[in-house]
Amino acid sequence: MGQALWRLPPRQQQQLQEELADHLADRGEGVRREHGRDGGPHRRAPPQPCYGPDIYHLLRARMGGREQHGFIDLEMLPPELGITILSYLNATDLCLAGCVWQDLGNDEYLWQGLCKSTWGHCSIYNRRLPAGFSYRRLYLQLDEGSLTFNANPQEGIGYFMSKGILVDHPKELAKFIFYTRRLNWKMLRIYLDERHIHAPEERGEYLETLITKFSHRFCACNPVLVRDLGLSPDAVYVLCYSLILLSIDLTSPHVKNKMSKREFIRNTRRAAHNVSDDFVGHLYDNIYLIGHVAA
Repeated sequence: MGQALWRLPPRQQQQLQEELADHLADRGEGVRREHGRDGGPHRRAPPQPCYGPDIYHLLRARMGGREQHGFIDLEMLPPELGITILSYLNATDLCLAGCVWQDLGNDEYLWQGLCKSTWGHCSIYNRRLPAGFSYRRLYLQLDEGSLTFNANPQEGIGYFMSKGILVDHPKELAKFIFYTRRLNWKMLRIYLDERHIHAPEERGEYLETLITKFSHRFCACNPVLVRDLGLSPDAVYVLCYSLILLSIDLTSPHVKNKMSKREFIRNTRRAAHNVSDDFVGHLYDNIYLIGHVAA
């Protein structure tokens, strides 16, 4: 675990390795003696240092070789390793840990790292924070808001907004949801259904609504591509339906005669007249070779 999580500069690694080697040498463990063929003792070269010393032996070296029973004091570990360990605790356990490790409990950089490693994006991160701002208090608020969201999504988002953690803007909410690991996916689906597109009972109606909104949004977000390829919302709508049908045709075991590239181009050009054959053929290759439309 130490080698995977603890990465130090080469000079500092070498210094720590030498410190560990010197301590083991003082105890007679760094150099061992063996009998050679002539019966005389000879010295065996010490083992080559590895990438990053073992944390357990390093801590023993720093404590003068004394054995430590129970848990390792986190204050003796590198800060990034302490953050990783504490990230597995909830708010209550962290408060208790702060009582034991008082320096860590009051370290604002530690709480800032815990906030941003669990809730990767919050609107409050991009603001100018007032004097006396506490990331520890923010962590407790984020934890409370996440628990509230997992019980009632609307109340959870309302809590975040009331504390100034989130701004009621689609991009801010989307980033917060994408970079957060504490939200229950079932409650998240309920919230998105209520806020955005309500899923109708009929799948055909839902698919038509989704593709229609996507077609207009695609043209609005890609004006240069739309101009160069001669696309329109109606053409994007047709292409989306064509790609869905092509994907089903190529992957379904019930379809014996698969659609060829020439047939796909001919069928698509009948509905989307301004789209070039090369572009439609490129879409076919993506579905046939990759399984989805690549960039």
